[in-house]
Amino acid sequence: MGNKKVVYLTEEGLNELKKELDELINEKRPANIQSIKEARSLGDLSENADYDAAKNEQAQIEGRIKTIEKMLENVEIIKDIPKDKVGLGSTVGIKYVDDPDEIDEYQIVGSQEADPFEGRISNESPIAIALMDHKVGDIITVESPNGAYEVEITKIN
Repeated sequence: MGNKKVVYLTEEGLNELKKELDELINEKRPANIQSIKEARSLGDLSENADYDAAKNEQAQIEGRIKTIEKMLENVEIIKDIPKDKVGLGSTVGIKYVDDPDEIDEYQIVGSQEADPFEGRISNESPIAIALMDHKVGDIITVESPNGAYEVEITKIN
């Protein structure tokens, strides 16, 4: 079987990925093929910047299509999110023990959907790994590249 990496996605993340794939296949790929044809019609390809740009874009489009298709083959939808302890898909409220006024809320998602600026952190991040399977009121030590720190879980949704 090989070591296929499971891609964890929310339902919303799966729909966004399918939409991106559809756009790549049905809009960007045909537009790119047209750009290549037009650049080719200009003659000498050895010094044709438009042709080079179109070929580079083609490589990016095809690469992204392959990446998405591979992800969709190994996708697992995040569902049955536990409410009593932290798990994949949980939204967790935390308070920093050193700085009780600083309160954060994160949703733990697969690495493909992680966006810390939107409050979505990867299940592979140090804080998510530390929080997994813990309950409200637990104080957990998070090992991070900048040193360890403690957080308290204030809520789980």
